[in-house]
Amino acid sequence: MRRWFGRKAWLYFFVAIAVAMAAPALVLAAAAPGTQRADLLGLMGQRLELMPQVAAYKWHHQQPVEDAAREVVVIEEAGALALRHGLVPGTVERLLRAQIEAAKAVQAYWFVEWQAGRAAPPAAPDLAGSIRPALSRLGEDIVAAAAAVAPAPGVFERPAAVSIVPDPAALAALPEIPGLDAGHRAALVEAVLGLRVFPHRLAQIIATGKLRIGTTGDYAPFSHRAEGEPDFSGIDIDLARDLAAALGVEAEFVLTSWPALLDDLQAGRYDVAMSGVSRTLARQRAGFLTQPYYADGKTPIARCADRERYASLERIDRPGVRVVVNPGGTNEKFVDERIRQASKVLHPDNRSIFGEILEGRADVMFTDRIEVELQTRRHAELCSTMATNLTYQEKSYLLPQDPAWLEFVDTWLALRLAEGVVDEVFAAHGFQRAGVR
Repeated sequence: MRRWFGRKAWLYFFVAIAVAMAAPALVLAAAAPGTQRADLLGLMGQRLELMPQVAAYKWHHQQPVEDAAREVVVIEEAGALALRHGLVPGTVERLLRAQIEAAKAVQAYWFVEWQAGRAAPPAAPDLAGSIRPALSRLGEDIVAAAAAVAPAPGVFERPAAVSIVPDPAALAALPEIPGLDAGHRAALVEAVLGLRVFPHRLAQIIATGKLRIGTTGDYAPFSHRAEGEPDFSGIDIDLARDLAAALGVEAEFVLTSWPALLDDLQAGRYDVAMSGVSRTLARQRAGFLTQPYYADGKTPIARCADRERYASLERIDRPGVRVVVNPGGTNEKFVDERIRQASKVLHPDNRSIFGEILEGRADVMFTDRIEVELQTRRHAELCSTMATNLTYQEKSYLLPQDPAWLEFVDTWLALRLAEGVVDEVFAAHGFQRAGVR
């Protein structure tokens, strides 16, 4: 009973109330002709309306209608897009296959017309440089529109996948296109009717056997990848692999950046960000943050020869002092809020930013104490200039706003903290985990 009235239980309670209040509106939307469903069919029609241009290009360049290699690329892209929007990949792939077959039918129709002399093939723009980018954009829009017509998932019991059934009236939005016969139109309609959406992110991860971990690769000791190297390493990389193993799925690391972290979250490019992510209210508004697993704060680092010169915030924040910062994260936020007189110097790559201080192009940097400790171990010329932190901040993991997925990750993290696994991973990388207040 005590667990039921915990923080997540109240979250579930309020989400359940919201879903219940929305239910009548959802029923009405399902019963009425769907504007969003018409948009989906309209986008599919727009894609097919580009096929005469594709056919003309192939005709002029003596290329066949069939392009098996390109079809593989389109299907693979569709599967990745499906995961970004919470759609079952196989159902989206079937939709794109139906689109491809319909597209080939339209192209073949025009080949026959031109061969018979009943029409003249028009000039066509470049296939790779003009037509295919337009087709790719429409493909992305089609998958997004498919997700938009999905019913909102519930909070408690849900089937493994939820059917998206467009209103029959909306299917009329697919325009009449020369060469698109009744059989291919029926196949497109059937593919739309077969679309499915996962009830929540946890179900998606388990069903696909893949956990997509967003990580920056520029913030040792949490996440690091050397330039030109394929593999990531660090505290959060090890814990990400442990989380994937707990789920029984494969860990797939997705490169993100601090400026793009929230955009990539909202675009569905990853399932969880594990990269030394600091808890902030802005991030909590955009997603869900787990319970914290580490705490430290911002502190300055400079050349050891300048340690006394920059021994306080007041000594640093003076005209002529150059404060270097990587853009998009809490380091830049700290500088923007606390530095008024010193100059801010942006450096885009956090992996090489400390070289700016070593080479004399910058004087000082504010970052998390754990990173200061790491860099002073690596570079004897660099020193921490203050014994205390200027802020208090906690590290956690960033997820989409999905209660079922948050519940699993929080439970996993609580168990790993209690079992000492998190402490062991920190120790393996040469650090003692700092506790949370």
